[in-house]
Amino acid sequence: MKKVAIMGHGTVGSGVYEVFAMNAARIARAVGEEVEVKYVLDLRDFSHLDYADKFVSDFEVILNDPEVTVVAEVMGGVRAAYDFTKRCLLAGKSVCTSNKELVATHGEELLEIAREKNVNYLFEASVGGGIPIIRPMLQCLAANEIEEIAGILNGTTNYILTEMFQKGVAFADALRQAQALGYAEADPTADVEGHDACRKICILSNIAFGDKIDPETVSCEGISKITLEDVQAAAALGCVIKLLGRAVPSADGGVYAYVAPHLIPKKSPLASVDDVFNAIMVTGNALGESMYYGKGAGKLATASAVVADMMDAIAHEDKRRPVFWGKGDKQLLRPLDDFVSGWYVRFAGAEADLKAVLGDWETIVPAGEGFAVRVAAASTAEMAAKLAALGEKGAVLSAMRML
Repeated sequence: MKKVAIMGHGTVGSGVYEVFAMNAARIARAVGEEVEVKYVLDLRDFSHLDYADKFVSDFEVILNDPEVTVVAEVMGGVRAAYDFTKRCLLAGKSVCTSNKELVATHGEELLEIAREKNVNYLFEASVGGGIPIIRPMLQCLAANEIEEIAGILNGTTNYILTEMFQKGVAFADALRQAQALGYAEADPTADVEGHDACRKICILSNIAFGDKIDPETVSCEGISKITLEDVQAAAALGCVIKLLGRAVPSADGGVYAYVAPHLIPKKSPLASVDDVFNAIMVTGNALGESMYYGKGAGKLATASAVVADMMDAIAHEDKRRPVFWGKGDKQLLRPLDDFVSGWYVRFAGAEADLKAVLGDWETIVPAGEGFAVRVAAASTAEMAAKLAALGEKGAVLSAMRML
């Protein structure tokens, strides 16, 4: 019988225990023997639970038990999670996590320790919750050069935008609904300002391009400035608005990586991804486009990915998974000034001024006080200069990229 431990008993941690209990026979068949959760680490009182005897408050109990070979880190945050994960790996225990902040900021170091100790550090649940994306990128797409990653990576923002589009709910009201339903935290900054999606696109970029991209250096724009006028204008242009994390190789061997709201044509598969669902589109030079879709968060959805990693770690005790990326020495991240994309602009002023500054456009529609325009592709620097010039002739109400 294999013995494992769970560090953290919040939403995901309790889900991990539930999956082990619920699917014990299935898990045993898959790994070839029974798996027992020996410990659950948490400082809170869970004496009311029927597995209260599993709880410990001292991390050293897990660390010093040679029977425990695989540990789930589902604590969240970085400080204690980093310390405990590092010490488990150094002690020869594999660690599986849903902690995207830890993977994005310290993943290269923890993966190197795992390599040195011949154990596994696995993190399928860190991007997309229960959606399989890490393993497909490492295995199924391994023969491809990645040409683009574009993903709806945050369920909270996707729920808010869905409410705005489908029901005409203003941003602030949709956010309050998301908080009432438990989709958004009391402090929703990490979600609505794009930081959560930023960590996830960095993890995917690290895997795809082989070197660390630090989330602190990535351009990150959220959805808090999007209005119902933008929603109505996007619909008139045959689009929806989604917050995307994107990573695109540059011509010089670097990577453009960023998070920003985009207008997406309704014919795109990403346009129909609504509510709290996530989807990641990966384009390979051999495969072409492939999309990975499902619940990007939630207790059992995320827990299922953590448990699957733990099963994989048990199955690969003698031969670790070759997962790694560099420390950032290649400095892959490129400034967005030269990155070219289509644009959407909403402007209050004279139509003649729009044409004089922006040149030809593909589509123009009335929008509130002024006009909304679908603009031909331009670099970020070119568009910034045009928007500055346009601002001298009227009011630039909003500007977003188009996919």
